[in-house]
Amino acid sequence: MHRLLTMKRLSVLFLCTFAVLLGATFAWQALVKAPGERCVTDGGWWDPDQRVCARPMSIAEIEGITGRLPGETRAQASDRKNRELVAIEDQLVAQQAARDADAERQRVALAAARGN
Repeated sequence: MHRLLTMKRLSVLFLCTFAVLLGATFAWQALVKAPGERCVTDGGWWDPDQRVCARPMSIAEIEGITGRLPGETRAQASDRKNRELVAIEDQLVAQQAARDADAERQRVALAAARGN
């Protein structure tokens, strides 16, 4: 009488299943878990959704964000920005004076037209 699942077949089936599960575990560890751990140990930020290792950067090092020119110190950049602000304030004062002078000229012209 021949049986389908003999002890030899069961042991081979068990060993094959065990080998496949062991290989899947090692593959999961190497492909999913290890990159995140390597990224964190290297000082990065791991994003598991997009699987991206991001590197933190100081905002002071990024020229486009701070507005600093290449090789310019914080103090120099601050002085340059302050000079720009003073120039803008001077322009606004000049524009306000021009508007006030124009309004006064129009008042005088209106008073002269009513007086006639």
